[in-house]
Amino acid sequence: MNKVIDKISKIGIVPVIALDDAKDAAPLAKALSEGGIDCAEVTFRTAAAKDTIRIIAKNYPDMLVGAGTVLTQKQVDEAVEAGAEFIVSPGLNPQVVAYCIEKGVPVVPGTSTPSDVETALSLGLEVVKFFPAEAAGGIGMIKAMSAPYGGVKFMPTGGINADNLNQYLDFSKVIACGGSWMVKKDLIKAGDFDKIKELTEQAVTKMLGFRVCRIGINTPDDKAAELMADSLVKAFGFEKKDEGHAVSASDAIHFMKKKGIGTVGYIAVQTNYLERAVYHLEKRGITFHEDTFLCDEKGNKKAVCLKDEIGGFAICVCQK
Repeated sequence: MNKVIDKISKIGIVPVIALDDAKDAAPLAKALSEGGIDCAEVTFRTAAAKDTIRIIAKNYPDMLVGAGTVLTQKQVDEAVEAGAEFIVSPGLNPQVVAYCIEKGVPVVPGTSTPSDVETALSLGLEVVKFFPAEAAGGIGMIKAMSAPYGGVKFMPTGGINADNLNQYLDFSKVIACGGSWMVKKDLIKAGDFDKIKELTEQAVTKMLGFRVCRIGINTPDDKAAELMADSLVKAFGFEKKDEGHAVSASDAIHFMKKKGIGTVGYIAVQTNYLERAVYHLEKRGITFHEDTFLCDEKGNKKAVCLKDEIGGFAICVCQK
């Protein structure tokens, strides 16, 4: 996968913005970045598109900025000259796609039918936009089209919001979702960038879905693990199980039969999408023990531990 497309996949959400005035570009990019999304698709629906891309690219070099609603080769040139790193279009124009490929610019053209997908494949593409997502059949249509085109991945846009975001991202053929619910025009017009930051944070939180799923507490031996579990069972009526390496009192609390990871034990935090979670946590300054990555039989990462303990507990992030 192209490195730009790979980064989009790890970010998971692509804010789609249309500014009437380029003066809003820098504060909007700041709000998105501080809210946890270092990516934006600036649409060529307004005259301010070029300047908006230029300002974001110059002032926020770590932000991945692309151009959307690109309909002509001239717009491709304008977008790239301004600093756009990828091109998105609402439909599939073979000439525009071929021009982007010739220039070495990642392009994600719009599709909504099998014929569109076949045209994209004939041009050598593996990732396409699905637009307008909800109006064109939503996640059900994407799944139906994925059956005969197993190698194609989609970036749906159109009608996606905080409520249906994860319905799309849960499907492995969806690399990311485009949306504008966190960058509404009325908020931009009012200069309410704090609200945009808040909505962006909420979007990332909803996407990743962090929740504590298990706590493992170290004990010196089998007997100590049994006694501790019995105390909780007696007090709260939890079900006790011998898990082999531990004795559990409810699914969420395990007493380890010998010292495991962590000084005191471990806390397992579940997430909807492990690789996206790692990307976003690293952006927050969190580091990981690279040698603690666990993978399934297909090589997909399913768990990893943070480098630093918290309160004597090792913190493990695991795939839902």
